[in-house]
Amino acid sequence: MEPYAAKGLEPARVILVYRKQLKVLSHRGEHWARTGGRMIHKADSTDELPAVGDWVAARIPETGEALVQAVLPRRSAFVRKVAGGNAVAQVLATNVDTVLVVMGLGRDFSLRRLERLMTLAWESRATPVVVLNKMDLCEDLPELLAEVNGITRGAAVHPVSALTGAGLDPLRGMVGAGKTVVVLGSSGVGKSTLVNQLAGTTLMTGSVRDDGRGRHTTTTRELLILPTGGAVIDTPGLREVQMWAAEGGLAKTFDDIEALATGCKFRDCRHQAEPGCAVKAALEDGTLDEIRFESWLELQREMEWLAKPADTRGRRPESKRRERLGHGK
Repeated sequence: MEPYAAKGLEPARVILVYRKQLKVLSHRGEHWARTGGRMIHKADSTDELPAVGDWVAARIPETGEALVQAVLPRRSAFVRKVAGGNAVAQVLATNVDTVLVVMGLGRDFSLRRLERLMTLAWESRATPVVVLNKMDLCEDLPELLAEVNGITRGAAVHPVSALTGAGLDPLRGMVGAGKTVVVLGSSGVGKSTLVNQLAGTTLMTGSVRDDGRGRHTTTTRELLILPTGGAVIDTPGLREVQMWAAEGGLAKTFDDIEALATGCKFRDCRHQAEPGCAVKAALEDGTLDEIRFESWLELQREMEWLAKPADTRGRRPESKRRERLGHGK
């Protein structure tokens, strides 16, 4: 920050992004702000522009709008591809210590969506924690817990009821002084209710539609300062969870398959018809679940597509088995 301080700039944290406007928090309080034109012009991609959770260098006048002139280095960032066909990164939150991946124990429950979220969470460099909400409405909790623990690869899993407060004490311990958590998940899983519990305040929450899908209540990403001195970032419901650059996250989420692949006869084995394929052998003897394997293949294909030059990508590959596999994207 020293080079920026010499130019009269102050450190501040981005607490809200709303279209082209920002709100930042400095030692002097909250300020509406905008991103400097030179910074926008120099940015190679949108993921280099200010996002919720960023520490920035800003010129903050006594009155009027602040001007953000630089984003300081990020220690973590949760990034996905924007919804739709454009290969553009979207930064959902930065500088977080813990990613709370929230899934409702109801119609929203999807192991495939959880694998996607966990892949991006591991890639973010923050610590992923799975929160299974609405445990009070779940009749087969032990079975679902066993399934979730089978794919979360060592991440903590907490069944809770955000409505009653049951099971929330471990989560409250994650937002102590100086700590930041981001809450991610689909609409209707109870994210805003969970944030209310953690923040000790009341945000707008919504009911679940008759088809079991949630209504959007949070429409912007916002960082809330808690009485504990910690912070929580609330996010809108994610209707699509599309991959971005996440090779490390994929390897962590599917480390069981990665370990099997090391036993293949050929280093470039595609696990299809090659002789000596350890992955195929595991599929045949039932030690590897076929649906989990197909999920791994699909995420690999998505990242291979993203890695191609823009003019050679063509149509984005889609799994022929998406409906059968129950992927929530």
